[in-house]
Amino acid sequence: EAVAEHAMALALTANRHTHKAYIKCRENNFTLSGLMGVNLYKKTAGIIGTGKIGQAMARICKGFGMRVIAYDLFPNKNLDFLEYVSLDELLATSDLISLHCPLTAETYHMINADTIKMMRGSAILVNTSRGGLIDTDALIDALRHRKFAGVGLDVYEDEDEQVFEDFSDDVLQNEVVPILLSFPNVVVTSHQAFFTRTALQSIAITTMENARAFARGEKLVNEVKG
Repeated sequence: EAVAEHAMALALTANRHTHKAYIKCRENNFTLSGLMGVNLYKKTAGIIGTGKIGQAMARICKGFGMRVIAYDLFPNKNLDFLEYVSLDELLATSDLISLHCPLTAETYHMINADTIKMMRGSAILVNTSRGGLIDTDALIDALRHRKFAGVGLDVYEDEDEQVFEDFSDDVLQNEVVPILLSFPNVVVTSHQAFFTRTALQSIAITTMENARAFARGEKLVNEVKG
């Protein structure tokens, strides 16, 4: 839920330009220029990946009165609040596209020049999953051609060396972030989608339970096999 809620926050911020409105009001500028958005109500949300986070995002979108469609290599037939479609159909018909799938050899750069061409020019793209799902060069090229209504990124390629670090008094060597932030319809956050008290408490509890199970020689329900 924490990640899904942040994904929707990114979508709303990119759509309604809340980041720009905040800065304008701080400077006593209360004009509405550059702040036009669209209603999400009755629009189509496309969820790529329907694990627990994707399902949570789908429920949020449903609560906004959106039609929810989804793509997953392994569809969950028990989810009656969304409709599974092909990836091509999802890309072509969604007003909001939110990525919630793992980074694998198959999903690496699944959002690329070709798949971006399938999307609506007015689409909002959100990624709170893994940076490598999006070909950054293709995304930047599309933004330069005014492809998206908005883009919200909590993750991006080549972020590893600067995640959770403070460069406010330094020169940022990563060239991707300044380019992305130069676009008025792009919102970038600092890999913080998981960062809520509830989520951190759950992580701590799960970690301790795993450690106890290991010490007792019990089955590890969260084991990641190499």
